[in-house]
Amino acid sequence: MDYLWIDFYRSHLHRFNHLCYELMSGLEIERKFLVKKKGDTYKRAAFSCSHIQQGYIPSDAATVRIRRRDDHAFLTIKGKSQDGGLSRYEFEKEITLDEALQLLRLCRGGIIDKHRYLVKSPDGQHIFEVDEFHGDNDGLVMAEVELSSADETFKKPDFIGAEVTGDRRFYNKHMLKEPFSTWRHTLPEEYR
Repeated sequence: MDYLWIDFYRSHLHRFNHLCYELMSGLEIERKFLVKKKGDTYKRAAFSCSHIQQGYIPSDAATVRIRRRDDHAFLTIKGKSQDGGLSRYEFEKEITLDEALQLLRLCRGGIIDKHRYLVKSPDGQHIFEVDEFHGDNDGLVMAEVELSSADETFKKPDFIGAEVTGDRRFYNKHMLKEPFSTWRHTLPEEYR
């Protein structure tokens, strides 16, 4: 059964890459930042926390992610970025936990394990998703904010540090191949 799904997936994936930039409603625009290690400020400011485990199905044409978030699961397909990591097409569909468990068996390279904290910007206009990583990526804390346009302005909470948008080292999929534990020494002390 898994092989039938893989064949279907491969035969239709090449069309996805061409369609992804035509479907602007699915355009994801986000900026990524490191979080300063001044205690647990982001945890105290959070209005929500969830546990996330995710893996990636091998693909050259797009990023195919299977995610379990608490009692929910999602299949996400992301196109390639055309602007240095700032935006790309994203398709996401909720799937059953059983489907997620089956699809996670197709993932390669391991599983990303993290807790996500949701924190409002100081003016309340944006939500920052703050990810605290575990396992081989333990010690890394990053924040993302989704925007409606590339030039949209936003207020950052005090714990937000250096911007890392477009830096491949901070892509979850990349951290499976080269975990934070192998290069944490390259960052300033306030982010370790």
